[in-house]
Formats: sequence, structure tokens, C-alpha cells
Amino acid sequence: MDPMTASPKNEMSTVFKRLMTYVMPMKGMLALSILGLIVYGLVDAAFIAFIKPFIDEGFSQTPTVVAGVELPTSGGFSANKDVMLMAPFVVIGMFTLRGVANFVSTYCISFLSAQLIMDMRQQVFEHYLRLPVSYIDRENSGNLISRVTFDTEQIARASGSALISIVRDSITVIGMLALMFFYSWKLSLCILVIGPLMGVVISVVSKRFRKVSVQIQSAMGGVTATTEQMIKGHKNVLSFGGQETESKRFFEVNDRNRYQNMKLAMAQSVSQPVIMIIGSFALAFVLYAASLDSMKLELTAGTFAAILGAMLAMLQPIKNLTRVNAEFQRGIAACTTVFELLDTLPESDTGVHQVERVKGHLRFDKVTFSYPEQARPALNNIDFEVKPGKTVALVGRSGSGKSTMASLITRFYTGLEQGDIRLDDVSIYDYSLKSLRSQVALVSQQVTLFNDSIANNIAYAYPGEVSREQIIQAATLAHAMEFIEQLPDGLDTQVGENGVLLSGGQRQRIAIARAMLRDAPVLILDEATSALDTESEKAIQLGLDNLRHNRTSIVIAHRLSTIESADEILVIDQGKIIERGTHASLIEKKGAYAGLYQMQFGE
Repeated sequence: MDPMTASPKNEMSTVFKRLMTYVMPMKGMLALSILGLIVYGLVDAAFIAFIKPFIDEGFSQTPTVVAGVELPTSGGFSANKDVMLMAPFVVIGMFTLRGVANFVSTYCISFLSAQLIMDMRQQVFEHYLRLPVSYIDRENSGNLISRVTFDTEQIARASGSALISIVRDSITVIGMLALMFFYSWKLSLCILVIGPLMGVVISVVSKRFRKVSVQIQSAMGGVTATTEQMIKGHKNVLSFGGQETESKRFFEVNDRNRYQNMKLAMAQSVSQPVIMIIGSFALAFVLYAASLDSMKLELTAGTFAAILGAMLAMLQPIKNLTRVNAEFQRGIAACTTVFELLDTLPESDTGVHQVERVKGHLRFDKVTFSYPEQARPALNNIDFEVKPGKTVALVGRSGSGKSTMASLITRFYTGLEQGDIRLDDVSIYDYSLKSLRSQVALVSQQVTLFNDSIANNIAYAYPGEVSREQIIQAATLAHAMEFIEQLPDGLDTQVGENGVLLSGGQRQRIAIARAMLRDAPVLILDEATSALDTESEKAIQLGLDNLRHNRTSIVIAHRLSTIESADEILVIDQGKIIERGTHASLIEKKGAYAGLYQMQFGE
């Protein structure tokens, strides 16, 4: 049975066991923290137990004897000096031990929680790196970020503060119950009546806590996503005057998050008083029973005080256990969500073929491909080849399937309905992913730069050591040194998040330099010059010409002037190749390509 579809009780048990696998490598620290919590709870119970001898012996009515004659008492108590003298030292010793136990348990559990949250965040982040592109495309980016930040934080709370309260307060309650039954089992029987009632209340609110916690996670993902969208589109928001629209949008998701948190607070606020009221009935019963004549004969003042003290001392731990139950259920709900993510299958990588460097003979062999949940194929019977060192250009309207073909080469999407894609006469699905992608360099219209120096962006993920001279050479061939040399820090200039401090043309040339340094035998240019001004385009076109030299190139372009020299041009429409040939032959044909060319140049 899938643990995520099991009953809530079995699900919580399964999730908790899985969570413990993260803690077990630190079992020594866990054992030390639990020992500290046990000592803490036992000291509280021992202090209450000390009340009986302190009262019964420390304040016992002892007759005064003078010259063998017993004098009548004055009606007061004469203290037992031995017990009274020992009491201060016992109290100091107990609370010193309690303080040491508290320090050890708190520090150890804080260490466990910090390590757990780091390990789990690292695992989630690394799992994202292995997930297929299709999964990332489908998911809300805010929810993905929330898994790494908010959900793992909830798990840390469940394993940290919740564990402290569950162990320490449970030991305290058990210790107090043992004392009560030891001193007077008759008075303590009331606990057997109210115990099941408390259990029912805790069970009901636990289910409520977990249900609301899942809704809180979803609401938090909405807050993250809305904030991220606003920050990414900040310029558009300002230029279109969308401040009020975004403010309303954020208010809706923010208010939803507040509402879900209030639902949790309501359940928590109701459960605690109910537990306290149930507990008060037990306390009232003890007070009533102690007033009965039959019980008075069995009880001493110290016994009654110890039982009453134990009952009062149990109220706060029980309240803590009820309160921490909410955090624990939130942690379990977050665990369920994170484990579902971690159980998502990573990219399929069953290929074993590896090669140092391919020749670059690429072939699409009657390929048909459909995206999930789309009835019409994105590609239909695509058949062409690119010989080593040659260039094939793909042109056509947006949505015709050009970028899909590029994504299939790098196996960003898999699951061909028909046909095969072969590189050097070997199916790309027989290559290991790492080996396949090391043969391909991608330059797209949407350049991704990291918040680092220009040099580090050019050398991003370069296998092995890279010298400064290699970076300069790559930047020179990409015609990027022309602007880099004019910057105050040259190659060490920080580009900002996603290269925000650079122009579009400058970002594009850095991307070309990155591909140049990679020196892959297969090159994919996905509309690399479509959004640039004429001057930038000329510089970038020179860089691209250098980049294409002696490489098998797939060029996707809207600007037809950039692909006139291609060895073959394929015109794609609705996932099919409707025309193919050189620039000159397609112009002579006066078909779809000639129509596109005439629209751009008016000739």
C-alpha cells in the first residue's frame, strides 16, 4: 500500500518512521537529549515526592520532654531539625540537576533540528536538480520554493520543540501519576475516568490540526508565488500602473494564509481549555474524596499535599502536550508533502553509452511527439539529418514545434510516440544523461546568468580547471571583451541577479562565450538574436559564426537574415516539415519560406 494513501493513523506512523531515518545517524546526540529530558521530568516528580516527608516529618507534632516529664504541646508544630536542615540542600541539588538536564537536552535537540533541516533542505534541493523539466514546468514555483523553506522549517519544529515537550512533559505526567497511585490508589482512580476523555479530545483535534496544516502549506505557497511574480515583473508592474492590482492579489493570498492560521489557532484555543476543564473534575473529585471520614483515616497531611501537588503539577505538562500537538501535526503534514516530492521519480537515465566527444552526426528519424495532456502532437513525423560540422536552420511561426525539437535533443522531454533521435548512429536514449548533455551547448533567447562575476558565469560548470586565458579567449571569440574591457572591474564585474546589470546584448554575448568555452561538438541556438538591436545583433552574429565553426548546429531563428548561410533550412508548421532546402532554393520556390522572407524584408 502506498503510504500516502493509507489511513491517517498508518500514514502518521509511516511518515514518523521515515523522519526518524534522518535522525538515526545522530542517535548518540538523540539518546543524550532524551536522557536529559527524562532526568528533567523525574526531578519535577521527585520534588513533589519530597513534599510528603517534608510535611509529615519536618513539621510533625513531637512532645517536649523535660526531666523525664512529657510537657503538653502548645498547639503548634515543632520542626524536625534534621529534615529542615537537609531540605535546602535537597532543593538546591534538585534544581541544579534540573538545570543541567535542561541545558543538555535543549542544546542536543537544537543541534538535531538544525542538522535535520539542513540535511532535508539539501536533499530537496538536490532532488529538484534531478527532476524532469516537465515536472518543474507543471508546478507552481512558489510551492517549490516553499518546500525548501517553509515546509522544512515545520519539520524542524516537529523534531525540535515538539520532541522536547512530548518527552519531558510525558515523563513528568507519568511520574506524577506513579506518585499519586503509590501514595493513594483510591484517590487516584479518578484519573482512569478522565484519561480516556482527554484521549478522545486530543485524537479529534489532532486530525483537525493535520488537515488545517496542509491548507496552511498551500496558502504559504501562494504567498511565496505571488511575491516572486511581483519581484520578477517589477518593471512591468510599475510601467502598467499595476500596483493596486498586485496589492489586491497579494491581499487575497495573504488573507487566505491568515484565515488558515486562525483555523489552527481556533482548534488549539478550544482544545486547551477543554482539557483543563476535564482535569478540573479530577481535581474536584480528589478534594471531595479527601473530605470523607474513611479517607481521612488513611491520609496524612503530607500524603494529601503530595497528591494535590502532583495533580496541580500535571496540569501544565498536559496543557503543553495539547499545545505542542498542533506543531507536531504541522510537522507531520509538512513531512508528508516533502516525502511526496522526494518520491517523485527523477529524470530517466537508463542509458549507459558514454563517449569522450561525438563526431556530431545528428538524425531525427520519423519522430512523433506529444506533450502530456495534449491531444495534438507537437511534432509529427519529423525526419532530417545534420552531418558533422553542418548547420540546419529551423524556421516557422511561434508554437510550430521548433523549440520542442531542441528540447528533445537534450532529453529535457522524453517519451517519443514514434521514431528515434540518433547521435553518431546511437540513440540518444542509449547515452547516459551526463555524457549526452556534455556533447551539447545551448544558447537561447532567455539567457540565465547567476549573481556572480562575468568570469564565473562564462566558466559556469566547466569540467575541470579553467584558466583566465581560456576565459578571455572564449569572451574574445564571442565579441564580449569589447564591452567587458570597458567595465570598471572587467571580468570580475558582478552581473547581479540574472544579469540585471547588463544589457540584453551583453548577456547574450556572455552566453555565447560560455558555449564557446564548453567547446561541445553539437550546438543549439534557440532564437539567440531575436530580441536584439541591430548593432548588438551584428556583434553577436560574428560571435555565433565563430561558435558554429566546425560544429554541428541547430539554429532556431525568427530573423531570416541570420540563417541565409545555413546548409539546410527546414520550415516547420504545426509540428510538420512543410519545406526544406537552401535559402536560394526556397526563395525560388516561392512557398512558405519566401512568404516569411518577403514579410520581413518587403522584397
